[in-house]
Amino acid sequence: DKPLAYLTLPEEENPFLGQRGIRLCLARPELLRTQLRALLRASSYGKLRIMFPMITNFEDWTAAKRMVAEVQHELKVGPVELGIMIEVPAAALLASVFAREVDFFSIGTNDLTQYTLAMDRTNPALSEQADGLNPAVLTLIERTVKAAHSAGKWTGVCGELAANPLAVPILVGLGVDELSCSVPAIPAVKAQVRTLARSTAEHLAAQALA
Repeated sequence: DKPLAYLTLPEEENPFLGQRGIRLCLARPELLRTQLRALLRASSYGKLRIMFPMITNFEDWTAAKRMVAEVQHELKVGPVELGIMIEVPAAALLASVFAREVDFFSIGTNDLTQYTLAMDRTNPALSEQADGLNPAVLTLIERTVKAAHSAGKWTGVCGELAANPLAVPILVGLGVDELSCSVPAIPAVKAQVRTLARSTAEHLAAQALA
């Protein structure tokens, strides 16, 4: 959905439903290998986690994981944590399958909302209706968190919802382990989380799901 000057890609009628994320990476493996080499070389300077976007099936995850292993062998570097972005309903519905394999989930609420509600999040006429607090979206978040926790894995949330004061208590109540926010939003979100009682957050989450 974001054109790159250095890539010659065919024009797509709807890039949000086209070749993006892991689809593009696997179609252009040289791009992914270059990025993986850079990431894995940088891992010697600190803890590295690699997350793959737009995963919709187990085959894509397996192919991405295999490529990481190949580059690790090539560079002779140790293991790193690998996770996936849950941003399409297919991934959320298969969360229990993925949870057995990945090290973590990050739920991308902007795209998950867009794909669940079939609403273009860049369309101003739909901005109010494209609500990440829709029970359908929250149900997919809950399903993902439960699948992760059942497998002993953690789940983060990113996107606009992670810094939304109305959403924060609900996400905490759903059991989300991490909220990824822009730097200016961090103090307010931290202050809000500190005031939350677990029982209150869980009650709000149950109400939001109803």
